[in-house]
Parts: sequence; C-alpha cells; structure tokens
Amino acid sequence: MTYVAAAVLGIVAGVLGGMFGVGGGILFVPTLVAVGLTQVHAEATSLLAIVPAVLVGVWRHHAYGNVRWRAAATIGVASAAAVVAGAALALALPSADLERIFAVLLLLTAGQIAQQARKSPERP
Repeated sequence: MTYVAAAVLGIVAGVLGGMFGVGGGILFVPTLVAVGLTQVHAEATSLLAIVPAVLVGVWRHHAYGNVRWRAAATIGVASAAAVVAGAALALALPSADLERIFAVLLLLTAGQIAQQARKSPERP
C-alpha cells in the first residue's frame, strides 16, 4: 500500500507541478510528513524523488537547445557544496524548528505565486 500511495503522490505532484510551475518538494514534503515521516526524512526523500524528473527535464531541454552547460555546471557545483552545509544544519535543528522554517518557505512561495498571478495579464 505504501508503494501505491507513493506512486499516486508522484503522479499528482507531477501533474500539479506541470500545471502550476511549482517544484514537487512543495507537495512531497508536507504529504510525506502527514503520512508519518520526520521532516528530515521527508526532505531527503523528496530530494531523491526529484532526481528522475530533473534528468528527464534536462534530456528534453537539451534536445531543444535550451541548456546552458557552463551555467548549469557552476550552479551544480555551488549547490552540491551548499547541500552539505544545509544537510548539516537540518540535522542540527530540532524537527519542530525545521518544520516551521519549511512552513515559512511555503508561505513565501505562495505569496510569490499570488503576486505573479496578479501581475500577469488575464487570459480568455
């Protein structure tokens, strides 16, 4: 049953992410916490689950000529270094604090999406 729930979560997150342009982590992490994972385990699981989607996205955008490899390598190296620091910080924080920080991130993301929606022209 857990694998079925995980597959459904992946499909729903993929469809909603594609429709609204949000990352899967915004949907994965709260759902994984709700089904019993700790905040740290939910975040780590979400990061690993995103890898296949990233690989497919890179492959498709490379075919369209949209990937700037030098910029991608620079961002990738900087991100890898920052992940080590972020993981250490996440493990050092109490779970409740990490959940609060994640909730603030979700609220900021929701505010940014709402602000962009107000600025964009209406479509028929």
